[in-house]
Amino acid sequence: MAKIFHTLVIAIVFAFGASISTAENITVVAASSIKFAMADIVSKFNAEHHHDEVKAIYGSSGKFSAQIQNGAPFDIYFAADVGFPQTLKKEGLTSTDPVIYAIGRLVIWSSTTDATKLTLQKLSEPAIRKVAIANPEFAPYGMQAKEALKSTGMWEKLQGKLVFGENIEHTAQMVSTGAADAGIIALSLALNPTLSKRGGYSLIDDGLHEPLAQAFVITKRAKNSALARRFAAYVQTPESRKIMESYGFVLPKKHSFLVR
Repeated sequence: MAKIFHTLVIAIVFAFGASISTAENITVVAASSIKFAMADIVSKFNAEHHHDEVKAIYGSSGKFSAQIQNGAPFDIYFAADVGFPQTLKKEGLTSTDPVIYAIGRLVIWSSTTDATKLTLQKLSEPAIRKVAIANPEFAPYGMQAKEALKSTGMWEKLQGKLVFGENIEHTAQMVSTGAADAGIIALSLALNPTLSKRGGYSLIDDGLHEPLAQAFVITKRAKNSALARRFAAYVQTPESRKIMESYGFVLPKKHSFLVR
């Protein structure tokens, strides 16, 4: 009996050790526009994969791209547009082609004014003293906000009012804290329960700017990471796509991104 018990203990220890040795962890960097959707997806994935861990960091797409170019230890990059991942691919810094995972939408949002009645033209009214947008130099949502304002002839008219957020989440914070009276932010942020309780929004005509086609790539660093491939595939499952839709993203047709 003692011998059998000893054998079982060894088997259990070996199995446990083997599972630990194959456990992985990866770092995902993601645009602020998908912070709340991605947080839900990461939470579900980690709950379903107890021995692996996905850690997510949120911020500016442009800054993350620059950090990857400078050797930052990131495994998957979820950008707010397709341009930054395409550039990294051309530079040989990715192990996959860019995959479009969602299409973002821009809205006018305010916590002090009824934004459901606001238009880009009404942002020039005297009652609105400051208008926040994400910095167009780093943030795709800022780039397209600028393009929408230019399309309506409002870019020049608002020059004395514009204030710039470091990323789209910071832009929303500027509006919610009163640093700006209104802002052009991501629909995905306006639908977050914290912001949706504080103010309304109006959708900006997506014909006024280039589509916010958001894409991800697995970096060159994670070329041999099975966990990176599993998580990339998980983001494209029906469950994850449903989460994206709940935050206002328009979803492209399902991609054939294969786990290999």
